Amino acid sequence: MNAPSTAAAEPAKHARRVQALREQLRDAGEPGVPLGLAKVSSNLFRDRQEPPKRRLDLRDFCHVLQIDADAGWVDVEGLCSYEALVDALLPHGLMPAVVPQLKGITVAGAVAGVGIEATSFRQGLVHDTVLAIDVLLADGELLHCTPDNEQRDLFYGFANSYGTLGYALKLRLGALPVKPYVQVQHQRHQHPQAYFGALAQQFHGDADFVDGVVFDADRQVLSVARFVDDAPWHSDYSYEKIYYRSLLERETDLLRTRDYLWRWDTDWFWCSRQFGAQQPLLRRLIGRQRLNSRTYARWMRWNARLGLTRHWAQWRGRGVESVIQDVDIPLVRAEEFLRFLLREIGILPIWVCPIRATDDGQRYPLYPLQAHTPYLNFGFWGVIDSPLPRPPGEFNRRVERQVMALGGIKSLYSDSYFSRDEFDRAYGRPAYDRLKARYDPKHRLLDLYDKCVLRG
Repeated sequence: MNAPSTAAAEPAKHARRVQALREQLRDAGEPGVPLGLAKVSSNLFRDRQEPPKRRLDLRDFCHVLQIDADAGWVDVEGLCSYEALVDALLPHGLMPAVVPQLKGITVAGAVAGVGIEATSFRQGLVHDTVLAIDVLLADGELLHCTPDNEQRDLFYGFANSYGTLGYALKLRLGALPVKPYVQVQHQRHQHPQAYFGALAQQFHGDADFVDGVVFDADRQVLSVARFVDDAPWHSDYSYEKIYYRSLLERETDLLRTRDYLWRWDTDWFWCSRQFGAQQPLLRRLIGRQRLNSRTYARWMRWNARLGLTRHWAQWRGRGVESVIQDVDIPLVRAEEFLRFLLREIGILPIWVCPIRATDDGQRYPLYPLQAHTPYLNFGFWGVIDSPLPRPPGEFNRRVERQVMALGGIKSLYSDSYFSRDEFDRAYGRPAYDRLKARYDPKHRLLDLYDKCVLRG
């Protein structure tokens, strides 16, 4: 039996960090000024005009605290990136049960938001893999939340709360055993009906990972991957080669497990093309160390602050709108939603990832999925260039209406345009109000609608 692995000083250091933070919060701060996080980076993609906030710095809460390989769990602080968590777990023959696609995503961010990846067809979303959460409330109280203790409502209500109920300082996550390599089979289809049928079969298969890409109406790829012990060769998509292109070039691929987990990060799926980073010469000039999602996110935010794309469109008399969305649609309605995307949005490629709604799916009141129902995540990220200026948010609004019409739900990390009534119906307002009344009665943290739709 392997004893739990602990960096000897980490639990004690964590306790000291918690104590200092709680003392800081005992001062209520300025009346009427909401609390917010001090951040150097973010994986939110919505333009915000934030009100004044009292900033809380949690950046030191970024450590892996304890690993129990036998029991299959890891204790980790909330601001730990998934890159650091993966690097800590792999030497123990483990990985987080769900590893979001981008290295810089934090553990707390993937739970307070919604995290997904190619194990989700079996494991569910990131919050489905959480075993316990230590939540810091805005008044400095620290609560240990589990599925069966007195704070079970906050345990289930934390998912999709986006820091409006409290902040996760420590989480216990499920972990899965790994092998050194991953073998990927790329199955190509020409008809969406057959494609979604093949994808549905994977919910009952023995694969370790399942995801796919829709390149256009006549080209869809289903990628089915399994761990293997040995590989006579392996691909490297961290520099000159581009992973998403390989889906149309190879039928079988082999990657080291770490490289597989970060296969999308080098090119931010395919969004690096917007910066010219897929041109071989420019790619070499950028260099391996800067070919990653963190770099592209910084560039995107510089562009947003300077308004370069917007000013260029105005000068040409055209309209541009960023559509950066992940939506979860019941699998039985997936073909209908794809027809809508191809007809009215036109952003390609589209990432697709199957999700198993766990038995507890309906217990997460702020991100409700129908229990025992297979879903499909559609990720589409790009800019729509129109011949004439259009009302702000027109295409994003179309997406929201269609998602709701098909019984789906939309992640809130990017621009949203829901009316208050639509939002309340989709994201469990009655349950949220009860949570807010119990855990943030003085409203020191922003309201969920204000933060995610009004961009607070």
